Amino acid sequence: MMVFLYHRAVGFVRGDLCVKCRGGRYLCGLSYCPLLVRQAAAPFRQPPPKELYGSSPPSVFVGRVGYPKVRLYPSSPPELGDTTPYENPGEWLHMSLERFLAMRLSLYRGAVVLRVEDAARPPRLLQDVQLLALSQRPVEVYLQFRKPPRGVYFSEYSPPMGPSAPAERVEVEGTPALPRAAEKAYSDVDLKAAEAVVELYRHGLEVAYISRALSVGALGGRRRRLVPTRWAITAVDKIVSDHLVEKVKDYPEVDGYYLYARRTVGNLFIAILAPSKWAYEWGEAFEPHTVWNPGGSVEMELDYELYGGRRDYPGIGGCYYAARLATAEALMRMRRQAAAILWREVYTGFTTPTGVWWVRENVRAMYKDEPARFDTLEEALEAASYLLKIPLERWLTKSRIVHLLKNRLV
Repeated sequence: MMVFLYHRAVGFVRGDLCVKCRGGRYLCGLSYCPLLVRQAAAPFRQPPPKELYGSSPPSVFVGRVGYPKVRLYPSSPPELGDTTPYENPGEWLHMSLERFLAMRLSLYRGAVVLRVEDAARPPRLLQDVQLLALSQRPVEVYLQFRKPPRGVYFSEYSPPMGPSAPAERVEVEGTPALPRAAEKAYSDVDLKAAEAVVELYRHGLEVAYISRALSVGALGGRRRRLVPTRWAITAVDKIVSDHLVEKVKDYPEVDGYYLYARRTVGNLFIAILAPSKWAYEWGEAFEPHTVWNPGGSVEMELDYELYGGRRDYPGIGGCYYAARLATAEALMRMRRQAAAILWREVYTGFTTPTGVWWVRENVRAMYKDEPARFDTLEEALEAASYLLKIPLERWLTKSRIVHLLKNRLV
């Protein structure tokens, strides 16, 4: 009798494929092995705890359902010690997808309901969670749940997270270690949120840290607010990249056409930097049976901005600003400005939402490699066509920046 295993992304998978594959050939069409994820997470997931004492990496999530009432989720694995990898996107990039998912889905979340304006005069619990979020090292926490935690959380914006339940008690028992710049921003009630974000970035703090601080209402003036995590992530990417782009505009243009590429699990990232004033384009193409595209044909989205920027939010979502930040950082290192064309192809089998960190960190890594250099845009595009799986002509029908460059309108 044939045995089938059920997976939410692909439906039923034949058991004999698992025997042949053994987690190495991905015969089911996924870009990771769900059996390995289940096995790696098992020590943390059974049975669901009624209480938990662990080292929070630190990890705090703010939901958006019910806004302006929101759920605040201090989170921790059932583990004591150095849990910083649970909240370190720079490390996630070098992990297997199985290990990353197993680790993130082992974060238990205790929900506390608050109003967003409570951040202006935070009660004791919120103060404790704010200091937890601002810590640069793990902090011991005690979570008591009203009922056994259930479910997992996947999002286009935030990294995956494990089971949650309403919290009966939340106690921060360790001592948070705040960097000096964050401590100063937290205590400065005259420093606006956007200014605080830039100041923390200038002091070398990572955007993942800054977005967590903004989300828990630890930044801003006297009218501080809790900010849903998905909004805070994009806000920080935008604020920081806006700051960098204004500096980039003062630099000379790149001296040729630079082509960057990065292949990773189920994805290809391409960037062309062209000699021009600042302009930027982000495009994504999803093959059938991928995250956000369960259909039977390739789906593409592109959005762009010119030298003056844009006034509306890009329909393509938060990845636009995550890749924009990585691009602005690369140009800052080069002391150059350019028209930047970035395309991402997502291939069949990549079915798990990982969060915008995946785009930001992969694009950052892409720019650290040496580019191929060309004298003309046509040569750069031709070289890119050998890397792209989707025909170049289809990309060109969507690309606004390529059209403007060819007609010398930017």
